Amino acid sequence: MTSSEDLRRWGDAATWSTGSELTPMQTLLWRAERHPVQSSTSTVVVDLDRAPDWERFVAATEWGTRLVRRLRQRVVDPVVPTAPPTWADDPTFDLGYHLRRERVADRDEVLAHAAQIALRPFDRSRPLWEAVLFEGVGEGAAYVLKIHHALADPLGTVQLLSMLQSGKRSHTPRKPIADDAAAVAADPVQLAVAGLQADLAALPEAAATTLRNLGHAAARPQSAAFSALRYAASVRRLVTRTAPASPELGPRTGRSWTFSTFDAPLEPIREVARLGGGTLDDAAVAIVLGGLQRYHARRDSPVLEIPVGVRVSLDRADDLGNRFAGAIVSGPLSIDDPVDRVAAVRGEVLSLHTERALTVLDAAAPVVNRLPSFVGASALRSAAVPDAFVLTLPGPPRRRFMAGAAVRGMYVLGPLPGAALTACLVTVADTACLGVNVDASAVADLAALEECLAEEVAAFTTTT
Repeated sequence: MTSSEDLRRWGDAATWSTGSELTPMQTLLWRAERHPVQSSTSTVVVDLDRAPDWERFVAATEWGTRLVRRLRQRVVDPVVPTAPPTWADDPTFDLGYHLRRERVADRDEVLAHAAQIALRPFDRSRPLWEAVLFEGVGEGAAYVLKIHHALADPLGTVQLLSMLQSGKRSHTPRKPIADDAAAVAADPVQLAVAGLQADLAALPEAAATTLRNLGHAAARPQSAAFSALRYAASVRRLVTRTAPASPELGPRTGRSWTFSTFDAPLEPIREVARLGGGTLDDAAVAIVLGGLQRYHARRDSPVLEIPVGVRVSLDRADDLGNRFAGAIVSGPLSIDDPVDRVAAVRGEVLSLHTERALTVLDAAAPVVNRLPSFVGASALRSAAVPDAFVLTLPGPPRRRFMAGAAVRGMYVLGPLPGAALTACLVTVADTACLGVNVDASAVADLAALEECLAEEVAAFTTTT
């Protein structure tokens, strides 16, 4: 019998990502991408307790791609950037191109293969995902999914996987299926013409709005100037490194990725976050900083702080909102106690809530998207780059299954847009799953860094 929870989640999956156009931010990342140095690709490694039956696994994936129509669609860009790219059905969709299976000797080989898969660019004329089921991982297996940010960001990817998974090991014979819908097609020339026509139609209103704004500024010139200066100062603070880059985390080429994963009980980490007056996001940042502190100590490198990219809530200061922006904070490498380190990170993040320009990239994206793609790429490259990016994502709260195989862990390995490492903590039931992507060219001793991160993850589970 199919549970009501499964039916609800599958119903949500059927309506997931149904917009016809890329958002301004998705468009900017799509057009400005220069893979792998300036990548918008994330990779997810899902550990399974057994190797699922291949035919059942293929059938489940086929069902998922029919339920979530976006998985069978590709991006179509207008010939000139007068309109955003749009989604259209891929008339040549072939599941065999996107899904395959391989055999490996152990899990280390899985991570090595996953990194190589992530480094290969997508065929941008096809749906923007590919997956591999790796068998031979002891008694278990591993599922590796590579997905483009235009299709789903890391949060959306984890949500999609969680929605499509089942709450039971046995087969569900009567899963919901998507309603038949007319094929969606798009022509690059027609998209460009339609975009130009829309611009011309909107020109009178845009001109009127501009005149009104100029009139307000002329009526209160001092107030307008002060507001503009405050916003510019906020932009300057957000795009400037808050701490110097570490000499132990460079130089970076971004062309050699190394994946590592760690896991720990979730509750002790939450307790450390609570004691430090912070959130799980703050604890994840503190874990990475603690690992880097240990690494710098091994290298006899007295670095006190490094720039760290974090996610900041735009809804409320306790980070419980649904809208976020990226920002850079100064990450301390001189605080030994995990609780004190969480408190320091919390203070840095809270200070960002007063910044007026947190959404500056979202505001600029529509304008930049009308220019040649190299302009957007140059704008992204010119922004300050932290030594590390850290984010936290909510995964499935209870045990889930993929074609009868239980999910034991889910690890997101994000791209490296100029950083030395990207770390993502995913909550899977009562487990914290930390995935770390390291620029191998930036770290002199990868094995030592992995050991230091493992030591810090263990320290967080014994602090309380």
